Amino acid sequence: MIQTIADALAAQGYDALTPVQTAVTDDALINADLLVSAQTGSGKTVAFGIAIAPTLLGDAVKFGRAAAPLALVIAPTRELAMQVSRELTWLYGKAGAIVTTCVGGMDQRTERRALDRGAHVVVATPGRLCDHIKRGNIDLGSLRAVVMDEADEMLDLGFREELEFILSESPSERRTLMFSATVPAAIAKLAKSYQRDAQRINVASDTKQHADIEYRALNTQQRDIENAILNILRFYEAKNAIVFCNTRAAVARLTTRLTNRNFSVVALSGELSQSERTNALQSLRDGRARVCVATDVAARGIDLPNLELVIHADLPSNSDTLLHRSGRTGRAGRKGVSALIVPPKLRSKANRLIGGAKLKVEWADPPSAAQVNAADEARLLSDDAWTTPAPEDAAEFVTTLAEKFSTQQLATAFVNLYRARASAPEELAEPGAAGEEKPRPAFGASVWFTVSTGRNDGAEPRTLLPMVCRVGDMTRDDIGAIRVQPRHSYIEVLETSAQRFINALGPNMEAEDGVKITKMDGVPDFGPKSRGPRPDRPDRGPKPDRGPKRDKPAYNPDAPTTPRKPYAAAEEAPQAHSKPRYEPAKAPKGARPPKSHKTDRSPMKPGAAPKPKSEGKPKWKDSTPRPDARPENAEGKPRAKAKRVWDKNAAPAPREEKPAENTYKRASDPSKRFTPPNKIGKQGAKPNARPKPAGKPSGPPRGGEATPKRGKSSFRPK
Repeated sequence: MIQTIADALAAQGYDALTPVQTAVTDDALINADLLVSAQTGSGKTVAFGIAIAPTLLGDAVKFGRAAAPLALVIAPTRELAMQVSRELTWLYGKAGAIVTTCVGGMDQRTERRALDRGAHVVVATPGRLCDHIKRGNIDLGSLRAVVMDEADEMLDLGFREELEFILSESPSERRTLMFSATVPAAIAKLAKSYQRDAQRINVASDTKQHADIEYRALNTQQRDIENAILNILRFYEAKNAIVFCNTRAAVARLTTRLTNRNFSVVALSGELSQSERTNALQSLRDGRARVCVATDVAARGIDLPNLELVIHADLPSNSDTLLHRSGRTGRAGRKGVSALIVPPKLRSKANRLIGGAKLKVEWADPPSAAQVNAADEARLLSDDAWTTPAPEDAAEFVTTLAEKFSTQQLATAFVNLYRARASAPEELAEPGAAGEEKPRPAFGASVWFTVSTGRNDGAEPRTLLPMVCRVGDMTRDDIGAIRVQPRHSYIEVLETSAQRFINALGPNMEAEDGVKITKMDGVPDFGPKSRGPRPDRPDRGPKPDRGPKRDKPAYNPDAPTTPRKPYAAAEEAPQAHSKPRYEPAKAPKGARPPKSHKTDRSPMKPGAAPKPKSEGKPKWKDSTPRPDARPENAEGKPRAKAKRVWDKNAAPAPREEKPAENTYKRASDPSKRFTPPNKIGKQGAKPNARPKPAGKPSGPPRGGEATPKRGKSSFRPK
């Protein structure tokens, strides 16, 4: 191993390499392409950093001047790319390497200037890297190695075309290393296309997968999912915890709920900008936040050193996602817990996911409020505060407290202050053995209270219940019936919890937004019901005897049945209920049928004689021939118009001269003839044109005064 790389590993506390790191540092694989699969959390990032170091440095121990990149590392998500950049920065720090990142959501101009200044290693996401290649911002001609981290995840996210484009733009003599938790068929096909005699390395752990992770499946009622998450966080009190949800809306809702319960929480989802996502992860590493609510964007490659708890608020879609989510904890030999929230209707899906991942899971109920309080007591007794001496400036104050208060008072104050730092646990419903919800027990003795807000003010049971629990130090099991009236509401409180409710409200008995709560002496009168019980009816005596009922013959399947009448016989005899077919009366032979009502408004009465037929239509109203009628021949028929025969040798007929007035009218008609604007001034003035001033000679006739020339217009006077 190169000395500068070994010194960097020693500075980070690496006493021994992990199995995957040992496998890739074999001397026989220095210049070979690799296809490596190892379980999550096995140190793959440092492994490929060690594997490509001889290819980048050669015989040297330090990098030279930065120019075109020598190595390219491709990661599926922004968070993983930033994490790989941090790992390679300390690994190659003593060798003088410059590591540059190109990820989506960051300023592209800053990345371009960094590439122009030069870099030895570039860590990028597929989309942003393709953009830089197409714009000519990065030169891949000097690449010696290309690494694809979490290659299976990049294919699942739809980056196949981008990966093929990047590999096609890289030099053919490069080294190509693919690292992935699993090697599906698509990865094997991609490796066969873009790798040369790749060496397959499958690092199997000596122990079972995720041996350092304790899996627990918790039967939870659907209405208690968020309360169960609160109790799990309070029960374990992990330094860092991740709660996985399937949608961004669920992330936003759960983040708000945890924030209201005094948890230091951050959100991580795809709708956030890159700077917000980076700040969220940095807050977890610095200790400013303890809980991260995230989608599956944080399920790959994210390494938080103090992450001890993973909660699956929504079950993942497949077994691989379950493994990758849980793999955020229990890394590098550290212990962790992975808790699955399983409502009754998703129990079969949970069993299918667990079986597909080949995990051993312990089924149990979520931690109850009593279990959370017991865990708090155990942590309190083992706290270092009991053995830590008092500060010098507070020694006198400690003596004053010991003299002023008794031991019981000091212990009570200490417990109250300790519990005030954390959120109170929630009471959960007890699910059955198979996840069924048990019926709620009888409520018992109760006290009624009046709330000065009703239906007219927008009050509903779903809004009154959390308000009363919040301001009255109550749980939902302490609340019975809630009756909302138009102007006020009634709330039933358990008698054993009534005094605690009154003490929490204070002497003014006020809740949020000035809502008044008043204790009642008895049970309130809810007014007349819409429908009461049916009144008692007088006894009417026995029913009258209506005689024996007609005995129906018993059904005999062997009895002969009466055959149906054939359809032909039914057609011969007309049915009585059928209407007779309408047949119009026949007119006598030679008689003229009556006219239709459309032409003759006075229909002929029955029995009336038809009108005599007319002799014929007159040619004119006064029976005189029309003046323009054609002369008739001997037979009385009009003569046909004589046809003209074309004679090519005949002289053309002289053109008939039209009067000037007709020509003038025809030529001035704008709809029949168009005169270009540039010829108006050359053909004379129009008849209604404004007279020109004296002294200017008038030009030739124009407009309507000009005689139209032959061939200039399509108009021909009739």
